[in-house]
Amino acid sequence: MDAAPAPLTPVNPLQQLENQLCFPLYAASRMITKAYQPLLEQFDLTYPQYLVLLLLWEHQERTVKELGEHLVLDSGTLTPLLKRLEQRQLISRRRDPRDERSVIIGLLPAGVALQQPACRIPEQLFEKMGLPQAEFEALRNQLTQLLTRLR
Repeated sequence: MDAAPAPLTPVNPLQQLENQLCFPLYAASRMITKAYQPLLEQFDLTYPQYLVLLLLWEHQERTVKELGEHLVLDSGTLTPLLKRLEQRQLISRRRDPRDERSVIIGLLPAGVALQQPACRIPEQLFEKMGLPQAEFEALRNQLTQLLTRLR
């Protein structure tokens, strides 16, 4: 006969899930990424690929290092998704002639052509979230400040 498990000690409030900052951030991030999926399917893009394209639409070219810093992604995560975008002829990858260790990522015509049809994605997501504009901006600003502090 198995012995009854020892009674659990009361949980410290700091160890309760509802008191953690990380969980609502994690869950919200997953839910927002999931909300993007149907919007990105028509372009056959994943959310991280979309983020790369957003940066390139804004800046035309970026090094892999710069993309990783902006997107908070390591090269082990970034390289395979860049290769997939390159295979689809949306981006180009080339060595920086000034520094052979650096790889420059640039948009190809097909990547540029996606910008216009994808421009409604942020609006569509904003509508799905149902947040008033002021709350949306306040939340974005708080999260941006948090990211800055954590970096």
